[in-house]
Amino acid sequence: MTTGESERVERRLTAILAADVVGYSRLMGEDEEGTLAALKAIRRELTDPRIVEHRGRIVKTTGDGLLVEFASVVDAVRCAVDVQRGMAERNANVPAATRIEFRVGINLGDIIIDGDDIFGDGVNVAARLETLADPGGICVSRVVRDQVRDKLAFGFEDMGEQQVKNITRPVRAHRIRIDAAAVALSVAPPEPAEVPVALPEKPSLSILPFQNMSGDPEQEYFADGIVEDITTAIARLPWLFVIARNSSFTYKGKSVDVKQVGRELGVRYVLEGSVRKAGSRVRITAQLIDTASGAHIWADRIDGALDDIFELQDQVASSVVCAIEPKLRLAEIERATRKPTNSLDAYDLYLRALAESRKPNLEGSAAAILALRQALTIDPSYAPAASLIGSVRLDQRVAGVPITDEEIDEALRLARRVIEAGTDDPDALWRSGHTLAMLTGEHAAAMRAIERATTLNPNCAQAWAASGVVNCWANRPDEAIAATERALKLSPLDPWDYYFKFAMVYGLMLAGRYEEAMVWTDGLLHDRPSYHSAIRCKVALSGYLGRVEDGREWVQRLLEVNPAMTIAGFKRFGGRHQVPETIAVWVEGFRKAGLPEE
Repeated sequence: MTTGESERVERRLTAILAADVVGYSRLMGEDEEGTLAALKAIRRELTDPRIVEHRGRIVKTTGDGLLVEFASVVDAVRCAVDVQRGMAERNANVPAATRIEFRVGINLGDIIIDGDDIFGDGVNVAARLETLADPGGICVSRVVRDQVRDKLAFGFEDMGEQQVKNITRPVRAHRIRIDAAAVALSVAPPEPAEVPVALPEKPSLSILPFQNMSGDPEQEYFADGIVEDITTAIARLPWLFVIARNSSFTYKGKSVDVKQVGRELGVRYVLEGSVRKAGSRVRITAQLIDTASGAHIWADRIDGALDDIFELQDQVASSVVCAIEPKLRLAEIERATRKPTNSLDAYDLYLRALAESRKPNLEGSAAAILALRQALTIDPSYAPAASLIGSVRLDQRVAGVPITDEEIDEALRLARRVIEAGTDDPDALWRSGHTLAMLTGEHAAAMRAIERATTLNPNCAQAWAASGVVNCWANRPDEAIAATERALKLSPLDPWDYYFKFAMVYGLMLAGRYEEAMVWTDGLLHDRPSYHSAIRCKVALSGYLGRVEDGREWVQRLLEVNPAMTIAGFKRFGGRHQVPETIAVWVEGFRKAGLPEE
């Protein structure tokens, strides 16, 4: 073992909670024994049990404070809110002069492990945030706010940039607004009659996977495709907040409590149902449920011929819309989805290709391309199939799968055809724009297509994510960050959120917000250790942050994953779709980290 290996420090990304007692010295001076007894009781009856309940680990205690680490930042914030709520209840009848109150600070950052203790900038920032908190309050860093604001049902007050002791850079702080309703909701789901669920201003809906009742597992793709089209149809209505399909489908195959779904996704309504396909007939059953009360608002069974499948989808979508907003005039409810092709055979092939393209490790890429080409043979104007070929090719290119010039030409030809035909299919538009941008660097034309997609369907998380990435390629970090934040909000549980998060890292790096970008990168690598794009980010950010040892380690990992990814290799890879300014940002970080030139 070399000296460098034996001395290598252990690091990890963690959520840190720091708490102290307000006015501890005064309390001890006035009643030392009484204060110590009260603090012991609080630890025994409240703080320690809550920390265990929320899967935290007490790192150390001082006379007036605690330092706790959590693997999950959501758990850390829930624990803090739970403790502060408990303290408020304990203090309800205690005179102000003798009242014990905590201040809490929470940060998410990289820490150094030394036995049972932790050190580092992440810990220091948490301790400084604690000093900014009000008595009985909680103060968190911006990265904590960004990670939890779409997962927990309370608000944040921006305190702006704060200059704190022994931290050279300003710290952006946020105060959690702890009112009775918000705290109760975040700790234990209340009875709906007592505390309303915190929801978006617009009516909000999640469409859960429909059950395949056909008795044939091979028809699973058909049921999923039906739900996807209904989701797209309803999401086109700009006044309605619709959770993206990818987040809703995390509940597939699970027995769900609609109230839990409402809390986890932040929606007022849930649509669930089933699809039965038998011969030339299909039956769709659906029911709309209020997640706050569990009450059924609407239920229906719709039967029809398979030839009329698109009209059946329209009927379900329109019925749900009318049930959620009965005061809307029928004229305001446009036809929810447009029949995408006159051929059911082409549509069936597209659904099969969509299912294949979502298999892990590109296992279904070849089958997806074959099915899509068959669909286009049947209906050459079928935009969804044409655009999906480009998306599959991009996935292959990023993964390092060789793609021929003919295959690139095919993807570009189909993407241009979709855009020039003036389609109103949002998925086809954003996919085609994304393909055009990556294979040619035509950012302006690509963004026009993507912006049309977000106009047609403001709730399309994938379109917003595509906007984020293309804006990065064009060196527009502010626009990229804003678009990516919207994508993450629309689909908080997306199985493909790694791409959303990569766009966030990319935008933050271009904006010079290296510490924040590194936190997102470490989270990405925790979830997907072999994700090539995240490893590239780790190398560049290690260079910018001056972490020389880390940089060398990650350079080695990058070259193990892709030996061609030298600085010259990256320029060849990125030169097609990135402007020179963004390539220069990457290259500077790579050089600082020690990536070879050739």
